[in-house]
Amino acid sequence: MYKPPFTVSAKAINLIAKISSQLERYAIRMEQEDTLRLRRANRIKTIHSSLAIEGNTLSEGEVQAVLEGKKVVAPLKEIQEVKNAIKTYELYPKLNPFSIQDLLLAHCTMMSGLVDEAGMFRKGGVGVFDGDKPIHIAPPADRVRDLMSYLFGWLENAYDHLLIRSCVFHYEFEFIHPFTDGNGRIGRLWQSLILGRLNPIFEHLPVENMVYSNQQAYYHAINRSSDLGDSGPFIDFMLEEILNALVGHQGKSNADISDEKGLNFQQQRVLGYLRADRHTTAAKIAADLDMSARQIERMLADMKAKGIIRRIGANRNGYWEIVLPEC
Repeated sequence: MYKPPFTVSAKAINLIAKISSQLERYAIRMEQEDTLRLRRANRIKTIHSSLAIEGNTLSEGEVQAVLEGKKVVAPLKEIQEVKNAIKTYELYPKLNPFSIQDLLLAHCTMMSGLVDEAGMFRKGGVGVFDGDKPIHIAPPADRVRDLMSYLFGWLENAYDHLLIRSCVFHYEFEFIHPFTDGNGRIGRLWQSLILGRLNPIFEHLPVENMVYSNQQAYYHAINRSSDLGDSGPFIDFMLEEILNALVGHQGKSNADISDEKGLNFQQQRVLGYLRADRHTTAAKIAADLDMSARQIERMLADMKAKGIIRRIGANRNGYWEIVLPEC
């Protein structure tokens, strides 16, 4: 059987354990009296965030207004994107995450009136560019159907934990880039659908909102996985975001959640970044994690004082060494 290349790190195993623990707590939170309001608010956040990542400029309030059928003054294309996303997420309970036909249905609904090939795999080459520089060139169009068939076959039949499968699928989907447009929003939706088979609460957990808040780290994890030919870094990143969403939507601050080393959530994110790129700088971490350089420097100093990391070599040519094991 086809198997995508990925490595499950000790960090990922630890995150799966934490997520499993938090799922039960979040399920209890969703049984409280304000559940319907919370679910509605989360759906609005999900749609807003997933489209904002793709450049849609409507605010959460404007997304809510479109959902309620109110008039919104905005570019027609962006309003259409929101209407399509609302219809697509309404299909959530009916979509089978293991069905290619349902994937095509979701894309048709999401991209109706926006692209000519809505609901169809692309017929030409596509790539991701930074100006004139190619960042990723997707596989040829004539391979897309077979690649997607292999990926769906693995997704349905593999014995790996659904949390892992959802992350691997998300990364491989973006790598294949099966559609002319809409790959990002469909990839994020499909990961949520897969997670819904693990626990129904994922229908109402806005993981997309967490990705939106950490876009640079999201793209860094994709690029790092592509460089390695292994989706391990992306798995680690997405599991952290899922845990972040579970904890954050229980009314707690992630900064208050410490691990066994005494690191709060933000410090854990920085440590994970160092594991992915040990030659990085404080300025680069700050930019990618949307934090100030001063915050990062304080965290690095604290972790050095605790004996968790140490700096090897000069600032310009040196690197970070993780002293404690990942588990």
